[in-house]
Amino acid sequence: MAKRDFYEILGVNRDASEEEIKKAYRKLAMKFHPDRNPDDKSAEAKFKEAKEAYEILSDGDKRAAYDQYGHAGVDPNAGGANFQGNFGNFADAFGDIFGDLFGQAQRGGGRSGVYRGADLRYNLEITLEEAARGAETRIRIPSLAECETCHGSGAKPGTKPVTCTSCGGTGQVRIQQGFFSIQQTCPKCHGNGRMVTDPCPTCHGAGRVKQHKTLQVKIPAGIDEGDRIRLSGEGEAGMGGGPPGDLYVQIHIKPHPVFQREGDDLHCEMPVSFTTAALGGELEIPTLDGVAKIKIAPETQTGKVMRLRGKGIRGVRSRNLGDLLCHIVVETPVNLNERQRELLREFEALGRSDGDRNNPRQKSFLDRVREFFNP
Repeated sequence: MAKRDFYEILGVNRDASEEEIKKAYRKLAMKFHPDRNPDDKSAEAKFKEAKEAYEILSDGDKRAAYDQYGHAGVDPNAGGANFQGNFGNFADAFGDIFGDLFGQAQRGGGRSGVYRGADLRYNLEITLEEAARGAETRIRIPSLAECETCHGSGAKPGTKPVTCTSCGGTGQVRIQQGFFSIQQTCPKCHGNGRMVTDPCPTCHGAGRVKQHKTLQVKIPAGIDEGDRIRLSGEGEAGMGGGPPGDLYVQIHIKPHPVFQREGDDLHCEMPVSFTTAALGGELEIPTLDGVAKIKIAPETQTGKVMRLRGKGIRGVRSRNLGDLLCHIVVETPVNLNERQRELLREFEALGRSDGDRNNPRQKSFLDRVREFFNP
């Protein structure tokens, strides 16, 4: 069967740029890679077809030969492109994508031994008041820093790492097995591409040393549980002189004795005596800014919510302050003396003499019970 046109396979024009060709290949590779389509021979064939097209069109010389002579110009049997029909693992297909995402310093996934340092995470516990108003604090973290003696190279001052003779500096070696070839980390340099023959006496060839450092962290007002603060360049030092990673400070808010936060709103329970709930009155309630007064309407029931607008929190991404919602809980009196018991019995007797007028919810409930058992 005649081969399809490589430009047609990738779905790009013949004057497509290198970036357009790469983007088209990534899309097809993501869709048809065998790791994502196990036991699907059709997907495997389309992946190999796309990979072959990409390997030819992404190489300037091979692309020029293909544009001039077609498939004959890159036929491996005619001395053209040496295409390998392997498809490796899923990470190989997207090595250039993952290299960008995780900050590997050079194209090729750090094959020259230069790697971006790892990102770090620090769990920081703060109070609700600090989250609402903002704060500054100091944290002390363990980390790997660049060795000041060798400046991250791992080699003794006055010497340099040498290129690995086994992989030629790529960090990878290929083992040919018939039609397929397997790519694996070089066992001699462990993927660095370089080797330190005369190690630094301070870091013993690692290029990094352990240390603790103290950092100032500014907590923005309105930050919430689970939010992260990114401190650029404060992660671990890179390897082989690569750039450092970042530090992510993960925010956790301590439980508050009065308030519970929900978004920009605050919630609290407000116990109210049954006489205040029945007759009405005025109560003082706490807020993050001090004390506020609310009026309790007569005949207030448990579960009623009193809203105080603007007494909540202004979130990091919010324009307006949230509200404070007070959930009324009518408190049953305890530790009664005999006189109090006597007055309550008298109160109960007066209520019964008026029928169920004073307890409409109780009457409604009892009526529903009767209807249930006597349909």
